[in-house]
Amino acid sequence: MQQNKGLDKSQMISFAVLCLVLFGFMFYFQRNSAEEEKLKAEQQKTEQAKSAVKQSQTAQINTNVTPGAIQNVNLANDELKIEFSSLGGQVSKVELAKFKAYNQKTDVADLPLYLITKNNSNYGFQFKDKAGKTINTKDLVFTPSVAGNAATLTANLNGAVIQFVYTLMPKYTVDFKVRTKGLANVSSDNKADFIWDYNVRNLEKGRAQEQSHSEFSYAFNNYKDYDYDGRTDMSEDEETLNWIGVKQQFFSSVIEAKTGFTNSKGNQETIEEGEYLKKLNFEGFVGMSGGELNQDFTWYFMPLDLPLLKSYDKNFDEILPLGWSFIGAMNRYFFMPMYNFIAEWGLSAGWVIFLMTIIVKLILSPIMYKQHKLSAMMRVIRPEIDEATAKLKDADPMKKQQATMEIYRKAGVNQMAGCLPALVQIPIFYALFRFFPNFIDLRGKGFWFAKDLTAYDDLIKLPFNVPFLGEHLSVFAIACTVVILIYTVMTSGNMQQPQQEGMPNMKVLMYIFPITFLFFLNTSASGLSWYYFVSNAINILIILVIKYLILDEKKIHAQIQANKEKPKTESKFQKRMREMMEKAQEQQKAQGQQKSNRK
Repeated sequence: MQQNKGLDKSQMISFAVLCLVLFGFMFYFQRNSAEEEKLKAEQQKTEQAKSAVKQSQTAQINTNVTPGAIQNVNLANDELKIEFSSLGGQVSKVELAKFKAYNQKTDVADLPLYLITKNNSNYGFQFKDKAGKTINTKDLVFTPSVAGNAATLTANLNGAVIQFVYTLMPKYTVDFKVRTKGLANVSSDNKADFIWDYNVRNLEKGRAQEQSHSEFSYAFNNYKDYDYDGRTDMSEDEETLNWIGVKQQFFSSVIEAKTGFTNSKGNQETIEEGEYLKKLNFEGFVGMSGGELNQDFTWYFMPLDLPLLKSYDKNFDEILPLGWSFIGAMNRYFFMPMYNFIAEWGLSAGWVIFLMTIIVKLILSPIMYKQHKLSAMMRVIRPEIDEATAKLKDADPMKKQQATMEIYRKAGVNQMAGCLPALVQIPIFYALFRFFPNFIDLRGKGFWFAKDLTAYDDLIKLPFNVPFLGEHLSVFAIACTVVILIYTVMTSGNMQQPQQEGMPNMKVLMYIFPITFLFFLNTSASGLSWYYFVSNAINILIILVIKYLILDEKKIHAQIQANKEKPKTESKFQKRMREMMEKAQEQQKAQGQQKSNRK
């Protein structure tokens, strides 16, 4: 990639457009925040009205419900502790025994990890009786009983018997069977509406990060296809969902229907503060045969651990957001195995990441060597470029550009080669952006002052909120920004394209990117900041080694002179660029001639 001291006209326009887009987005979201709040308020009013209608329709069912009539029964194994409530026959509490939740008071994960508690999950099957009145099983009072690892909850509805049978299984699984007898005498429906309301609990340190990872996830087409929805209303009118889940950053609650959910729809609403992150509502139909509801389901309350998810053979591994296409493959088959392999040596997570960074740098070292060799070659031919520019002082910019490209061509310098390292870094950066906040093996692993490498470190706490930064400064993010700035200063001297007359020195613009990194990394996983701190520190070391120990500018100069003696053939790219410039130059001449004729 051709580098320069300043910016030519096209570069300045590109940068201005980029800035306008960024500021446009900023103002757009700020302007619409008030409108979004109004819409949320209207939606809440609508939901409250709907809720009131439903409550009035089912009021007769709840007349005998008293606090004393509600009972709870429990099942437990090494992985799950499950509580069932007689009100609705529902799962009322789920604790993952092997994990802990983040405690804001102690700043560590030392609280019991409940996916479900305090009525944040509410589900039931809804249908109409023969009189047209809506009945929902979540409003019925069941009688519970426990035998071994199974809990049976039974309710009577106008002579009909509704029975929920839950069986606690290994691998974070709860088998759920629905059986009815005599329901055909009460209802003539041929399907039941499964309604699930779920409030996502705040379990991790980074609220915004966990909130962005909380969403619907579901599979269809006989488990072959997967989709998710994190911000909008969900609607799947044509597909039969094999399972529907609420995904969080590291955990997920999923219900699988053996015959599937049809005409599914859902919506979700972000909760700005408090114990909950998002409110999600799902609705889908399951079949009834002969007026009876006899269906088999399975609940999964599971950590998002890739080997565990793959072991179910239900396409659950797609829940883990590792990135699309080869980005996800890079995480699954390179970064995760490499981390696990190094971690087996007994090193702490931070030093594992350190070694991962070195390995990646070693793999990319041939590309980086070519980049720095290109920079050295451009530095050597700089006097020739300056001389050509001086000779064409009064010429138009197009001729200056052509003269510069001709010097590069004769010297055997491929300007586009400098772009390769940047292009290679883009998918790696995005893969790591997905890797660090979603890799459960890093959850709760601390390093130095960072107590959890999947969340930001907040060693420096601010007494006020700074826009786009929050109420803290991440030390790892600051350190990463500093080394990127140092690296930028060291490489800025390699800019080769001469500055056009009348153009201001815009060199300061190249420092904007490192500064924006601070805003981005300040609320991101500290493991990501640590990785890029080490990566850029190694970049600085590589530059010094290549410059003072490997590359010899005298040899490079001799090589350039030898290249000039060789016959040159234009590459397709060089030919296309030359033709474009010649065409543009002809157009300029034609336009100039037209103006002259008009005068």
